[in-house]
Amino acid sequence: MNNPTQLERYKKLLHYIDLHFKEDLNIERIEAISHYSYRNINRIFEALHHETIGKYIKRLRLEKAAQYLKYATIGVADIAHEVGFADRVAFSKAFKKKYGCSPSTFRSSSEAILATQRQTLLNEVGPSRPKLQFEVAHLPDFEYLFLEHRGDYEDVSAIEATSQQLYDYVEDKGILNDRSIFMTEMMDDNEISDRIHLRYNVGFILERPLPFAPEGLYRTKTHRAQKYAKFFHEGTPQSYFDFYKTLYAFWMLDVSLELADLPTLEFYPDYERTRLPAEMRTEIYIPVA
Repeated sequence: MNNPTQLERYKKLLHYIDLHFKEDLNIERIEAISHYSYRNINRIFEALHHETIGKYIKRLRLEKAAQYLKYATIGVADIAHEVGFADRVAFSKAFKKKYGCSPSTFRSSSEAILATQRQTLLNEVGPSRPKLQFEVAHLPDFEYLFLEHRGDYEDVSAIEATSQQLYDYVEDKGILNDRSIFMTEMMDDNEISDRIHLRYNVGFILERPLPFAPEGLYRTKTHRAQKYAKFFHEGTPQSYFDFYKTLYAFWMLDVSLELADLPTLEFYPDYERTRLPAEMRTEIYIPVA
């Protein structure tokens, strides 16, 4: 889309929805945010996002509910209310239509899958399994420029292309230096969200406010100070994915911290020098309460 006004209004609305999708986002509110009629902004949104506004909000709510069922212990009725459904019956009907089972069955199945994964890993490494090594870390407020990649987290080549696009952009804008830090933000759970909808924000931490407005689909975002369980991984993409499976399988045994409802962050200390090599050091920050 070549119309910069339409693109900016789309980005503004998308940012607002991502922050407030659990709330009552009626037509009047959407029109006030976008400065368009609902009909027109919905057309723009669907053209750029391949989903209508209504379908996008409903999907985010159901996927967030699935995350709560998988990782939290609060009741189904409380989850329905938390993600913006008026009553449990409507929530359960919508959830079953998307996931093919009731919320309670989904929770039981998720617990069983984690238990099976944990036992399989224990059988592979034996009783002398080394515990997950982590430290508690606090990240401060910071601003970052990012470009969203949508698609399978395991599509390494596509993510590398998005990362390269961001790298070239900040280099061309003259804001890249020896202190620059690249990061990513994993917005979704690849075992819950459809792979084509997985959001993976490739980011560049800003030392100072941008002297220009982000163009195209580039956006800026504020990270608020937050507590994390910090892990360290070094290896190939496949060992990286295996590490995440191990991390969540043994989270309750080795970490025992309550997960916070925020994205997982990753930082790449070698990125500027190596541009995503076959083996890469990654600092992983899992948000905790």
